[in-house]
Amino acid sequence: MTLDQPLSASFDRDHAIQLNDRAAFPGPWIGGTSLILGPLLLLTGALLRIQFHFFFPQQLAAFESHPALITAAYSVYALGNVVLCFGILYLVALIRQWDRVWAFWAGMLVLTGLFTRTFHAGIDHMALQLVQVQSLDSATKAVSDSYKVFHIFRYLNGYIMMGWLCVAIATYRARILSLPMAIALGLMVIVPFGTLKGTEIRSIGLIGLCIALIPLGIRVLKQAPPLSRRAKLWIAIFIIVELIFVPLSILYPALMN
Repeated sequence: MTLDQPLSASFDRDHAIQLNDRAAFPGPWIGGTSLILGPLLLLTGALLRIQFHFFFPQQLAAFESHPALITAAYSVYALGNVVLCFGILYLVALIRQWDRVWAFWAGMLVLTGLFTRTFHAGIDHMALQLVQVQSLDSATKAVSDSYKVFHIFRYLNGYIMMGWLCVAIATYRARILSLPMAIALGLMVIVPFGTLKGTEIRSIGLIGLCIALIPLGIRVLKQAPPLSRRAKLWIAIFIIVELIFVPLSILYPALMN
């Protein structure tokens, strides 16, 4: 299957109909949008902190001198991991039409890795806040003293690496991605993870993620069925409510909590 052919070209008609069913979670609109936004958010977060050394003492120091910039970098990066989960679920649905076993393992391992990164994001947020509520020295000492303490996700780190290799192989063998695109996706295996990991040369894997998934997401959206009026109404309601909720949360945090 070439890149300009429909995604379902190499599969039978019944599976293609199931894939485009609006009731199937997450569906082509959410899935396609996530395949575009997830990689973009991750790359944006990485680029926002690229000027600072990647290790945690320098990341904490960067937060002290540039709190807004570092907050934005870590927030956008964390959001990218969550958003990407929906794109991976849709990608697994595509792989499943070729082979259920590969879909199961690829999806399970990649999603576990994304959840692990989200857990790390929580640690990062708390560590950064220590700089403000205590001091840079106290925050640095706290992170240093607790850097290798037990947490359950530490034993899932291997899944982060294995997952991206599995999904890269599966997308190529299922003819969802070309070989160069699949290799680009597989570069995610080298992207660093852990507490307060900044941007370094290995973060180039995020560029590979964008190269592989953004064109795929665009193709998915182009082939998606038109949104119903009800769907458009709920999207509009969600956007309006969020536009109201965000400023209220900033102005009246105690009331909104």
